[in-house]
Amino acid sequence: TEELVIWARDEATKFIHPKILDLCTGSGCIAISLKRLIPQAIVTAVDLSSDALAIAQENAHKLNTPIEFIQDDVLQGVQKLSGKEFDIIVSNPPYIPSSERETMHINVIEYEPNMALFVDDNDPLIFYREIARSARSILSTQGSLLFEIHELLADQTLQMLQAEGFEVSLRHDFLSKPRMICCKKKV
Repeated sequence: TEELVIWARDEATKFIHPKILDLCTGSGCIAISLKRLIPQAIVTAVDLSSDALAIAQENAHKLNTPIEFIQDDVLQGVQKLSGKEFDIIVSNPPYIPSSERETMHINVIEYEPNMALFVDDNDPLIFYREIARSARSILSTQGSLLFEIHELLADQTLQMLQAEGFEVSLRHDFLSKPRMICCKKKV
């Protein structure tokens, strides 16, 4: 996730006052990190969970980091963002197929809500697809949509995002695993 934040920061340098959106913010670590790295940015963070938003707001408050928090559902088109535009959209959405639950480390599943981790095995790319579809209307022309992805679903994710109309770049993490994607609108 740290590498995703750095990539998003680098993409944001094209804008004087970048408008950044963090979807599925959870504890707010991506949104808070980006605001602290880019103080002139206007950062909005969205999550469906009111509990997650309360934690994210508390974290932002403790770090004196102004962020707009919105409760909305990315699977329903983030309707509260209708009419807005963002230069950077970043997301680390749920992406672990439920069938992998048994192989997860206990320290992960004990401290993370299931809704923040797992997706149905029959449609593991649901969050990526819905976020990409929303991004068509809320991402600025020169903007970037960045995701953390499941290494075993990298090719599928890449192909799906291309089919949704984006030019896509894939990056490997420090362990040489395909874990991040940056999308741009086709011109």
